[in-house]
Amino acid sequence: MVLPAAVWAKVCLSLKGELGENTFCSWLGQAGVRQTGSGQLVLVTPTVMARNWVRQNAWRRTVDLWGQLDPLGRRLELKSRTEFEGEVGAPAIDTAIDSVAVPAVPAEAALIATTSDKGDVDLARAAGLQERFRFDTFVPGPANEFAYAVARRVAAWSDGHFNPVVFHGPYGFGKTHLLNAIAWEAMRVAPHRKVIYLTAERFLTSFVRAMMERSGPAFKEELRTADLLLIDDVHFIAGKHSSQEELFHTLAALTQDGRRVVFTTDRAPGDLAELDGRLRSHLQAGLVCGSEPADRTLRLGILEKKLGQLGRQQGLAALTARPEVLQFLADRFTDSVRELEGALNTLVARTGDRVANLALDEAQAILRPHLRGGEKRITVDDIQKATAEHYGMKQSDLISERRNRAIARPRQAAMWLAKQLTTRSLPDIGRRFGGRDHTTVLHAVRRIEALKANDPVLTQDLETLTRKLRG
Repeated sequence: MVLPAAVWAKVCLSLKGELGENTFCSWLGQAGVRQTGSGQLVLVTPTVMARNWVRQNAWRRTVDLWGQLDPLGRRLELKSRTEFEGEVGAPAIDTAIDSVAVPAVPAEAALIATTSDKGDVDLARAAGLQERFRFDTFVPGPANEFAYAVARRVAAWSDGHFNPVVFHGPYGFGKTHLLNAIAWEAMRVAPHRKVIYLTAERFLTSFVRAMMERSGPAFKEELRTADLLLIDDVHFIAGKHSSQEELFHTLAALTQDGRRVVFTTDRAPGDLAELDGRLRSHLQAGLVCGSEPADRTLRLGILEKKLGQLGRQQGLAALTARPEVLQFLADRFTDSVRELEGALNTLVARTGDRVANLALDEAQAILRPHLRGGEKRITVDDIQKATAEHYGMKQSDLISERRNRAIARPRQAAMWLAKQLTTRSLPDIGRRFGGRDHTTVLHAVRRIEALKANDPVLTQDLETLTRKLRG
């Protein structure tokens, strides 16, 4: 039997696209399908005002979509919560929810991602999973290879798994990508198993709503019968006592039953001081996998794979870009893979397949307006001071006439940084380094580019300086 929750999830997916996310969330975001004692299905809105808006603006389309997507052809009515409770009585609400297996979270709130119904991709999308976040679009490297290997093992339902698994790292380090990839692959490998994916924010709002609607038991049952539970950004619920308590008991129940749990956080569990001590201890008792910042080689690999994806999405031949453009992006966006991919998206959106012929100066000009807002302005003077401090020398040494290797190499590095991190022209940079000619700056930039390929110490120095300068 096709559950009403599954049908409603598909309806929500269409309505959200047609109405827009803000409108949908305002009027239908808290609505849910309930069942009366006689078996009649009812779309219940939280307020009379919401019911009136839905009836006037979206009801005809909702009924049309329901008729198209419900293979059983069941009729759907519309009522406010007050009307529904007045007709069936308060106790009937909980009974109705259990009888049709509707999660305490409305399906549009994206609680369940399961392919038990012949791999229903639409339902997985409604559950918040992003199709682009799969293993075949993930680029492993030294910074994330352990986390990647663990994620693969979990998704394959391998025996001898650690429980729970916690991936941690700052924003933009690939944690959400791995969590989505696990869900997609786990459902593909074992479509009969129940996989639940949600963000911590959705866990919190769903839990609060379940308490308000007196459907707490259904909420708990829905989570605790999962074969694999994945929750993103668990640090979000730190300091929220009741939600932490519920998550702790859910985690304990699942691990005791041998079911699998995977969380992500922005820090190692031991550093989450605001988190409940028992919950923090349970997280530390599992397998904790940290992700380091992507190194330059990994960032270049990500850009190349992303170019291929963008080409396929736009129906183009495999996209390419000049090495110096990719190197600029890899050197300019070192803190977040999302920002790195966003910059490449901007270039491709502006130039299409002409990105292959895009010169470095053109790429910098396209990205410059998008990079200035809210970003710390870095000057050549800042770069000289940071470089001198890093190499244990005086700023005056960098602009002096001295040419010994101990000074010449840091000076070249500083010139390279000035080219990457400022909008100054080569002649302008040269003037700020003791009145040198622009050809000297160009030689320094090319020299550093050549050395970086085979000098990991220099590469690390440049990345350290870049992070320091960006604050």
